[in-house]
Amino acid sequence: MTLTRVEFIKLEKPEKARLLCELSEDFLANGQRVVIVVQDDNQGVTLDRFMWSWQKGSFIPHAYDNGAVECIDEPVVITLSEENNNGADTLIMGKPCSLDFIRRFQSVVDFAEVYDDRLAEESRGRFAAYREAGLEPRLRQ
Repeated sequence: MTLTRVEFIKLEKPEKARLLCELSEDFLANGQRVVIVVQDDNQGVTLDRFMWSWQKGSFIPHAYDNGAVECIDEPVVITLSEENNNGADTLIMGKPCSLDFIRRFQSVVDFAEVYDDRLAEESRGRFAAYREAGLEPRLRQ
């Protein structure tokens, strides 16, 4: 069984969409499939649209899994639920996920949202929970 690598990225501002696109593109360039779990339908639709136009000359092959589309062949899947319908080995957490779900991936990205005191405290709690679960999280530089 492969040990899950958990990386935290510090967010100084609430600007996650661009970073989600950049990370997806980086993982794709390394041959990895990606699942992005988002908060709600609004965030899912917004990210889906943003991925089409976020950077001139760039395209991230993806699908928003709203239950009406087949996602098995998509390199990047945006979803609301803890499902891995495209067999991804990388999870990017647009919202916190359960430890059971996280352990299904080789690579996991979480965010330390330091621009908000409550979110920063929740991030610290997740970091400690990962460590307690033996996942050895690290801060990405």
